Amino acid sequence: MKVADAVPEFADAFEFDEFNRMQREALPVVLETDENIVASAPTASGKTALAELAICRTLRDEGTALFVAPMRALTNEKESEWERFEDLGYSVYVVTGERDLNPRRAEHADILVMTPEKADSATRKHESARYSFVTDVDTVVVDEVHLLDSETRGGVLEVVVSRLRRLTDPRLVALSATMPNIDDVAAWLDAPPEATFEFGDDYRPVDLHADVRTYTHGENSFADKYRRLYRALDLAEPHIREDGQALVFVSSRQDAVRAAAKARDELAERDVPVGSRGDYDFHTDAKELGNDKLRKAVLDGVAFHHAGLSKDDRDRVEQWFKEGKVKLLFSTSTLAWGVNLPARCVVIRDTKHHDPLEGEVDISPLDILQMLGRAGRPGYDDVGYGWVICDRSDADRYRRLLREGKEIESRLDEELDAHLNAEIAMGTIGDLDDVMSWLETTFYYVRARSKPDRYDFENLRDRVRTRLEALVERGFVETDDQLGVEATTLGRLASKYYLRLDTAADFRDLTERDRITVDGVLETVAGAAEFHSVSARQSELDAIETVLTGTETNLEGGPRKVLAILEASMAGSTPADLRSDAWVIRQNALRLLAALREFLDSFAGPRAANLASRVEARVENGVSRDAVGLTAIDGVGAGRASTLAGAGLESPADVVDAGVSELAAVGLSEGVAERVVESARGLPRTAVEWGTFPESVARGENEMRDVTVRNRGGGARVGVRVTVNGVEMTAKTTYLSDRTTVPVGVFGATDDELTYEVEVWYPDLPLLPERDRRVVRVE
Repeated sequence: MKVADAVPEFADAFEFDEFNRMQREALPVVLETDENIVASAPTASGKTALAELAICRTLRDEGTALFVAPMRALTNEKESEWERFEDLGYSVYVVTGERDLNPRRAEHADILVMTPEKADSATRKHESARYSFVTDVDTVVVDEVHLLDSETRGGVLEVVVSRLRRLTDPRLVALSATMPNIDDVAAWLDAPPEATFEFGDDYRPVDLHADVRTYTHGENSFADKYRRLYRALDLAEPHIREDGQALVFVSSRQDAVRAAAKARDELAERDVPVGSRGDYDFHTDAKELGNDKLRKAVLDGVAFHHAGLSKDDRDRVEQWFKEGKVKLLFSTSTLAWGVNLPARCVVIRDTKHHDPLEGEVDISPLDILQMLGRAGRPGYDDVGYGWVICDRSDADRYRRLLREGKEIESRLDEELDAHLNAEIAMGTIGDLDDVMSWLETTFYYVRARSKPDRYDFENLRDRVRTRLEALVERGFVETDDQLGVEATTLGRLASKYYLRLDTAADFRDLTERDRITVDGVLETVAGAAEFHSVSARQSELDAIETVLTGTETNLEGGPRKVLAILEASMAGSTPADLRSDAWVIRQNALRLLAALREFLDSFAGPRAANLASRVEARVENGVSRDAVGLTAIDGVGAGRASTLAGAGLESPADVVDAGVSELAAVGLSEGVAERVVESARGLPRTAVEWGTFPESVARGENEMRDVTVRNRGGGARVGVRVTVNGVEMTAKTTYLSDRTTVPVGVFGATDDELTYEVEVWYPDLPLLPERDRRVVRVE
């Protein structure tokens, strides 16, 4: 069947002219019914076309489609690929955590693209104006639904789909690699038998021969990588000699670069015919690569691919691999989930990888199968070859995986209390009956019913009730006499910021301390449950101790390493031995610091919140305590803050007073200087006006006087605190656009003099507090 005959108005949205056998069999249900659909098929069999057909059906009916992609890198790929829909007049909009949301674009988009995590965040906030667009979705396409079985992400995908069904009841189209228990997924999504498609290996465009090869494990992990690399080259070499290609998956970006460099030398030693140094056009094109190491490698027919490369470099590598100019490609697992880039031979060199937050972990069975699925080039190969290289002790486990596949299990139970809290915080669960109704919408419930012994189905409801009672006991949820449930401030904040519940509880405990310090803030964040699996390598220990010299802490192991990275980040200088994990740890810490700021604002007040805001800005920008206020200015990050502080400018007020000419004199361009000054003017600039406040008071007399805090800058929320002789007299939090007045009592008591201090704190900004004092004599 030709594409133009099936969807004539969308023919240009497809890269091919005719549907294959698998696509033809599913097409009538996709285009001619409203049924929910579940389809599993081998990798590279054309599942993406089913997603695009479902989107076409939605667009034809003037609806909105949401595509849930398994990873952020793939959302970017879809944005590029689906320019074809843009060319037809439809709007495609990607919503991820790394981009600033444009609510208007999201609201008017015809096709939305999100990861499960972003969809979870958006649906939690669906009642807000910024995220209301998520309730207008008519079709949800879940790509790689077998992600349900992911230990870290499966529960998120499960609750997102269940929540969307309750919010907007969209049509669901779930696509997956081959999974033995497709009927469980179909039962969960209410896909009838005629809309449940299980396409077997006979639908693979190329037969797959997959097996396991072992190596002898040594004492040195670095040496083991090279043992596995030589094993991988042994497996790839025959195919490369026969003008085939090999794709080797490794555990990290750094490993991809190192393996490619070593492989170039080894292939030359073995006299394997690769490389295109005689191809003048290719030689010229290679000069356009932005990565120096990649530029040197590709001319020898070897390349590497990972998410850290620029998009242009990744696109060139993919194109050259498709054209056969690159014969051997080393990649991280992202390539397995993204671009369809098959090779005659696929080798998985590493079955474990280092996660900055989890330590050394096994690559998931789903990833293993996804990688091997890339073996075999349609139209070029009759057979694709896939190999897993592993330690002898793991061989039987991987052979069983290749032989039997992997049943999809629910991972919801592992974070059930957090997800339950989120539903209560949103208001979708209001009483015990709602809890049980929600439970029945989950894959967890369906799978437990299917495998009652494995999931202890008989006691499932009691387990959920116990989790709910624990939420009440820990202060996340409160109940009423009618068995209604409602989130507390603690529960709402935990849900809003996506926190593990132990972390939220630790944040609340910090707010109850008599004195909250910078060290206390940093130690609480470093000790968060989100960092419990971080590991400290032997090679990092000296750097950790050097950074923490003089710092008192009880943290050990991974959390101690996190603390060192945060301390070093504030100082603007992270030791080389800590840099490999520093970016990921810092980004997660900034999210936690933003959450902690609101915890402190809610439970401890604006003074503590301002402290957290300043710590957050220093961790992000690496600036001194005195210059941190500069980072509140739009366009001023670490570099410009250092430049301005070096010129003696330490606050937005200093910047405004200096003016454009002085900023230009210290190195900012005139245009940048103008924007920086304008932004600084928009920040609050407060001063205390004492008015008729007396210089003295008679002993035994009492007076009430008004003290005014005036703002000559932009409006902001502030906390005003008045103390006398160090004891708090009054405090208030208000939005300050012009001025606010605070009544202050002047009491002629037993002291000979009274020291009044007015403090102005900025809970939402990293500005240093304003302070002013007045001494009153008691006569």
